Amino acid sequence: MTPLTVHTTALKGLTKIHSGKVRDIYAVDGGTMLIVTTDRLSAFDVILPDPIPWKGRVLNEIANYWFARTTHLVPNHLTGRPVREVVGDPEDLALVEGRAVIVRRLRALPIEAVVRGYLIGSGWKDYRETGKVCDIALPPGLDLASKLPAPIFTPATKAEAGAHDVNISFDEAAALVGADIATRVRNIAVALYTYASEHAAARGLIIADTKFEFGLDDEGRLHLIDEALTPDSSRFWPADTWVVGTSPPSFDKQFVRDYLESLHWEKKPPAPRLPAEIIARTSEKYREALARITGPATR
Repeated sequence: MTPLTVHTTALKGLTKIHSGKVRDIYAVDGGTMLIVTTDRLSAFDVILPDPIPWKGRVLNEIANYWFARTTHLVPNHLTGRPVREVVGDPEDLALVEGRAVIVRRLRALPIEAVVRGYLIGSGWKDYRETGKVCDIALPPGLDLASKLPAPIFTPATKAEAGAHDVNISFDEAAALVGADIATRVRNIAVALYTYASEHAAARGLIIADTKFEFGLDDEGRLHLIDEALTPDSSRFWPADTWVVGTSPPSFDKQFVRDYLESLHWEKKPPAPRLPAEIIARTSEKYREALARITGPATR
């Protein structure tokens, strides 16, 4: 059964306070918000016109799975309140059930907490040019998709809509949020990545890299916010396809990016429509990621 796809929301009785690339956020009260994970997909920082069936529900379920299993490392923004407490309209409730959560309002930090365990993406580009990633010197002779000696914390700025995140050094991150908070973010992010990587490895998956977002409460305590360890925020590779020197197939939107790269599109709005087979295959990849991540260990 294909669920109702959701590209844009306009919930009755609630005020929308933000609409991002994937998530719509509504005010609930002074201390909480409703986050709805839509089926929107962005590529090259442009939101595509076609929703991907199941995507929002998959992302919501994967994020909640990790939130529930990482509270020993860091608290998160979930309140545990059922969505039906704040979404009273039956049609709206049917629209958002399974893809929405009520969360605490926290002061989001202005950095992306990226952790890399393998050399890929912008990290590979930086390494080829400088031998470093975010000012961290790496051993010479590494190749594309090489496993790093240890996971590294490589923060980035949080870009405005339509712009690209920019890799920054730890010192630059500390200048933005303070040395103490930057150190805590680094330690927690690496611990989360290490924990999740061990979990994924037991299920035949490699987490090449991932990004986290954190927020502070009124007492200055860090909380994990937004999403965690989903195919939108991470590169998941099947372990049996990983070969150094090649870019392994992944359970994320790289499949769509590869298709768009084959077109004569300048990577600016408006984005092209996606063929039905690309939409279907992308949906399959997200659902396979959910099954692999949340399923039983295979070794």
